[in-house]
Amino acid sequence: MLTSTEKINQTIAFVKEQLIHAEGGHDWFHIERVYKNALLIAKNENVDTFIVTLGALLHDIADSKFHNDDESIGSKIARDFLTKLEIDPNTIDHVIQIIENISFKGGNETQNFHSQELDVVQDADRLDAIGAIGIARCFNYGGFKNRAIYDPDIKPKLNMTKDEYKASTAPSINHFYEKLLRLKDKMNTSTGKRIATERHNHMLKFLEQFYNEWNGKV
Repeated sequence: MLTSTEKINQTIAFVKEQLIHAEGGHDWFHIERVYKNALLIAKNENVDTFIVTLGALLHDIADSKFHNDDESIGSKIARDFLTKLEIDPNTIDHVIQIIENISFKGGNETQNFHSQELDVVQDADRLDAIGAIGIARCFNYGGFKNRAIYDPDIKPKLNMTKDEYKASTAPSINHFYEKLLRLKDKMNTSTGKRIATERHNHMLKFLEQFYNEWNGKV
């Protein structure tokens, strides 16, 4: 019987292998940052840290946007792996619920599952989407999809459905308004809210500088 530490180490090795060729904003280093954020937040929450750890490590094991919009593939891969690792079935079910309910999906979808562990992992994932890292990830993904950096004639859409959000090809700057700047007010935990406020303000300063440079004011 493997110890919890051994199971976590095997999960880390599995995730690294699965994401070896992943896009730079959704690679192992993204997972590692979310994992670290989750452990930091969990210190101030009454949660099962083993579930938080597995949820953080496996939350993006197969992001649907890189798998023909198949929203079930991540859960299937995670469940198969955790079953082979002989994780308790209740723990597996909880981790799968985290994977299936963590995403932003346009910000207007109803979340069908709630737990403190999901709150922690969701906050940790959202923190990695904002601040300096969030800015870098936004433009990295925009370049990966060959999107414009900015187009003043294309305005952000703030009330998109999940399908509209997934199908969007808008410039990268629009993503700040359609998602990134909205995350501060969607945080679940006190630690997440505190860190998100700092990172949110950093993005506002970036946008101010961006528009100044775009318009020849600096």
